[in-house]
Amino acid sequence: MRLRHKKNAEIEIINFDIVINSNTNINSSFDNHIDLSNDYLDYEKIFGNNNKLYLELGMGKGKFIIDSSMKFKDINYIGIEKSATIVLKAIDKLSKDNTDNLSLSYPNLKFMVLDIINIDKFFSPNSIDRIYLNFSDPWPKKRHESRRLVHNNFLTLYERILKKDSELHFKTDNKLLFDFALSEIENSNFKLLEYTYDLHNDCSMNSGNIMTEYEEKFSKKGNKICKLIAKI
Repeated sequence: MRLRHKKNAEIEIINFDIVINSNTNINSSFDNHIDLSNDYLDYEKIFGNNNKLYLELGMGKGKFIIDSSMKFKDINYIGIEKSATIVLKAIDKLSKDNTDNLSLSYPNLKFMVLDIINIDKFFSPNSIDRIYLNFSDPWPKKRHESRRLVHNNFLTLYERILKKDSELHFKTDNKLLFDFALSEIENSNFKLLEYTYDLHNDCSMNSGNIMTEYEEKFSKKGNKICKLIAKI
């Protein structure tokens, strides 16, 4: 079911210190809020350290990236979503009592509303340590395949911002999309490291696996989860 857009969600999210403002037309009055002009994000300013930075592109309601940030405190995470309404849903998951100071409770986690096609305008070249794509929209029609986040057009964007020898992790329950991803990886500058069509029965690749909302939902239905890891 498609999530109904919440009116003024774009304005509401800038009140939260955990959100990076990618809308240059909004002037935030919050000192701890990061506003952008024509410059790349300053990761050290945002997080106050030089730890590794992992992105989740299309984070949904945030279960995966929230759980990851809590498990790995020495890694910085930015969850990116095109919909401000969905980002608000992710914020609701964090706290209902301490929303003004979420960065104190989750110092290594930020959210950002951004169309992924513009990702290289905000993230500097060769600066990201890992990218996660979890249960991306399959865009099943042939004429829409260029919108798939595993299309070579997007792989080229990821290549620009990832550091050398950094990894791209992709999970889906959609076998056709997974086959498409394998094909696109083969025709890109990424090197396929490992993959499986049945993650939860693959002891090696499933070790330490953190589930997403969709992963929990689909695996309960008996759907097999596919995963690949590729390196640039």
